[in-house]
Amino acid sequence: MGDAPGCHQEAGVNLAVVGGGYWGKNLVRNFASLGALSAVCDSNIDTLRALGEQYPQCRTFVSYSEVLRDETIRAVAIATPAEGHADGVREALLARKDVFVEKPLCLSVEEGTELVALAKKNGCILMVGHLLWYHPAVLKLKELIRAGELGRIQYIYSNRLNLGKIRREENILWSFAPHDISVILGLINESPDGVLAQGGNYLHHHIADVTISLLSFPSGVKAHIFVSWLHPFKEQKLIVVGDRKMAVFDDLEKKNKLLLYPHSIDWKDNLPIANKADAQVVELDQGEPLRAECQHFLDCVATRSKPRTDGEEGLRVLSVLQRCQEALEQAAPRSTTPATQPGTPYRAHASAFIDQGVEIGEGTSIWHTSHILTGSRIGKNCKIGQNVVVGPNVTVGQGVKIQNNVSVYEGVTLEDHVFCGPSMVFTNVFNPRSEIPRMSELKTTLVRRGATLGANSTILCGITIGQYALIGAGAVVTNDVPDHALVVGNPGRVTGWMCRCGVKLHVDDKIAACKTCGQQYRAEPTGMTAVEDRKGDFHGRSIT
Repeated sequence: MGDAPGCHQEAGVNLAVVGGGYWGKNLVRNFASLGALSAVCDSNIDTLRALGEQYPQCRTFVSYSEVLRDETIRAVAIATPAEGHADGVREALLARKDVFVEKPLCLSVEEGTELVALAKKNGCILMVGHLLWYHPAVLKLKELIRAGELGRIQYIYSNRLNLGKIRREENILWSFAPHDISVILGLINESPDGVLAQGGNYLHHHIADVTISLLSFPSGVKAHIFVSWLHPFKEQKLIVVGDRKMAVFDDLEKKNKLLLYPHSIDWKDNLPIANKADAQVVELDQGEPLRAECQHFLDCVATRSKPRTDGEEGLRVLSVLQRCQEALEQAAPRSTTPATQPGTPYRAHASAFIDQGVEIGEGTSIWHTSHILTGSRIGKNCKIGQNVVVGPNVTVGQGVKIQNNVSVYEGVTLEDHVFCGPSMVFTNVFNPRSEIPRMSELKTTLVRRGATLGANSTILCGITIGQYALIGAGAVVTNDVPDHALVVGNPGRVTGWMCRCGVKLHVDDKIAACKTCGQQYRAEPTGMTAVEDRKGDFHGRSIT
């Protein structure tokens, strides 16, 4: 591949952008202009075709798994919906690729902590797309505060308002507020010791459209973050009030984005008198912040240096987001029919629905608007995400993770430690018709211990997914899957073998040993079998 515009240059960093939609196309444009774009991956064929025509020298992939298997691709930039960030980042880090992920890092502090630790363990760069830290105005504002130009900081206001783009996979807090939280934390270099929040759900009963978050810091600084996608006009403004000067950053201004107001307050006869002064324009460097952000990531990959907005910074923002979300839920009116009764061994959000005749194990958590139907049994320490349906009469083992927007229908059985990625799909009838009842023709599906079903994958009914198999994102599985198999594509095909720890195996002369955990495997006429149990709790099955 040559050095044509829009294609990677051999001397640079070969990068794939994953997700070429609303925001991803901007990453594609910038990484292409910087000579780093090697490939684009998107599950939408029309989007992929359009980007392929615009950047003809770059490869296109429907399957994320194929991107991760490509050893020529050194890094990925993830711009998929936030609910899929944790899976996408984790899979890339396991493949030992450097990762740039758009905000937020993921949707829980627990997952974020795991991702940061995994990046450190595997020696990978992990950078979060907190774009404002690459904006000349924010960098200059940080410099002015550090130099004492504003005096002692007292209060920070942040407004991020618009009519749309309205999302259903996350609320306005998680969609709009990460940028402002990141900037506020960085400007005053503190974490809040007090968080309050309130909001309103107007378009959907369980998704906030407007929120106001109030942060208090140990130094006495206060801040509020007002975000809304139900606002008559667009506004992106940050105001920092110091005891010497006030700064206004208005990102929608074409000129003079950063102004200083040297107002003062005098006391006369025990009364405060405001003295207003003309605004002072702060000169800024020119350049597109997104291009600077993309260049910074490439520089960090090339030099192995710490990004300005690394995983740790992303985790700090995530922690505050989660505290705001918890405060928001505490402030919301409580349902008169809570999802769980006092004394139950599991946790369920107030918006979850738990039918009678359900068994749920100790330590299991069930999140927003999920529904557990009668006759279902869920083991201990499971994590059931948002908008999940389980049942009726479904058995789920222990330690199972079911991510957002998954329906586990009657006829499906999940053994221990199965992972169901966001929006993956099970079926239970071969030829459904709305006007013809066919529940009597239900086909059973078994997912065996430790298997991973990637985001947006589809599992046709009547088959078995072997233990520790890994189904790639977007794959369509139509036949039984052997233990430890790596399956990608539509229709799904076996393209390799996976260790139980989630690392791809390299088979050499019928022998394989995982380079991460050391588990050994042996190829036999019928397939491959684990030959050494390093942890004492694994019993290998043959792989065909």
